[in-house]
Amino acid sequence: MSTRVMVDMSVTLLHHGHIRLLKKAAEYGEVVVGLATDKDIEKYKGHTPLLTWEYRKEIMESIRYVSEVVAMPYIVTDALLDEHDVQFLVHGDDNFNTVSKDRMIVFPRTPRISSSMLVEHNRQSKFIKHPTDSDYVAKTLYETQVANNPGSRTAHQTRN
Repeated sequence: MSTRVMVDMSVTLLHHGHIRLLKKAAEYGEVVVGLATDKDIEKYKGHTPLLTWEYRKEIMESIRYVSEVVAMPYIVTDALLDEHDVQFLVHGDDNFNTVSKDRMIVFPRTPRISSSMLVEHNRQSKFIKHPTDSDYVAKTLYETQVANNPGSRTAHQTRN
């Protein structure tokens, strides 16, 4: 069995820091992306993702370093790694997961880049203009995606 490593991500805004982390992770084994659910992004980041989990998954599956994408809660545990036959969690040095240290591979974050930083920069620079509250806009876009993809898992979760 080859080594499987997980990179847990939200990918609310994909940037070069994410790609660099995935590339480094691929040096250790087959990369499984543990993609945070929409519900957990709302809970832990305080906003609705602009793209549903299914669209974010599609993006991640198109990256050559990624072998598999699975839905994961925002906080990863040893039990979740075991559930997906993953030996190690790869993360930036801002890790707050509860995975044991012997199963962690930690890299320094890419300097001067984060999704939150990019969003804030765009808001302050008014590159992204929202005529109304941005959370309202995001939620409306999200609900439109769900409505346009009735067979998706998110659509089923939303209806229930």
